[in-house]
Amino acid sequence: MIFDGVILVDKPEGWTSFKTDGAIKKLTGSRKAGHLGTLDPFATGLLPVFCGKGLKYLRFCEGFDKEYSCRAVFGAATDSGDCTGEIISENYPSEAEMDQLVSTDFKKVREAFSEISKRTEQKPPSYSAKKIGGVKAYDLARKGEEVDLPPSKIRIYSLVIDKIETLEKGFAVEFTCKCSKGTYIRTICTDCGEMLGYGAYAETLRRTQTGPFRIEDAYTPDRLFEMAENGDHSFLIDSSCAISDMPEVRLDARQAKDLSFGRKIAFEGADVSDDRTYYRAVFEGKTIAVVYPAVEEGKTVMRIERLFAND
Repeated sequence: MIFDGVILVDKPEGWTSFKTDGAIKKLTGSRKAGHLGTLDPFATGLLPVFCGKGLKYLRFCEGFDKEYSCRAVFGAATDSGDCTGEIISENYPSEAEMDQLVSTDFKKVREAFSEISKRTEQKPPSYSAKKIGGVKAYDLARKGEEVDLPPSKIRIYSLVIDKIETLEKGFAVEFTCKCSKGTYIRTICTDCGEMLGYGAYAETLRRTQTGPFRIEDAYTPDRLFEMAENGDHSFLIDSSCAISDMPEVRLDARQAKDLSFGRKIAFEGADVSDDRTYYRAVFEGKTIAVVYPAVEEGKTVMRIERLFAND
């Protein structure tokens, strides 16, 4: 069987995203596999892995919005912003402060989360895959070098507190966040901790959605290998599903043939702007290409960004 498509993996805690790619290569016998949206080793949850010819679709999915569930512990801060780092400060609420927080139903905590949800910029954590001079920030941070990353544009669509639990020392907040690409949940935790004066870090983190993909449709690596051994390959998803939310333009037989040979065709009714808009060019229910409108000699034409017709 040829494995060309997407496999939704429920990544276990402790696995790197690249280890997951390796597992999928072993599972499918494919030489190539790549994941969508890196998950930290301590994090679990949805990791779509594209394999074989499915990799051609990967770059069109990199801007997908995401959803996470997280448990943040307040009263201490770590150098990495998560449970794997070393504690660098501790400032647990006093008994009187805890009584005040509980009596007000953690009003100050809820206000801090509400304030964070309105932010449109976020400074990435030092322990991140962002590069400085071609070197990943976490490599520099581990060497003890100072890391100062510029803020990035983000969008938080919703930030909902699901539960607040008092602990022997401090308290924990479980929340769900729907956000844009490039939003760091660890930073939401540390920023809230700083606002409240206690410090905080992400104890657990689980991704539950990426674009059209959901955790309910994902499989653990063990389950994937078990299914494959039994000849069940239902875990393989058609790659074109990954761009199902992309605007669509339907082709007739002549247009489909022209595109399959790399020819440009008229693109009526499409607006041309500096922000390139991609369309799925579809013929008889099959995605032939990803295209975008452009003006040539006063006419709007369909330029090919990626051709799938000859796959």
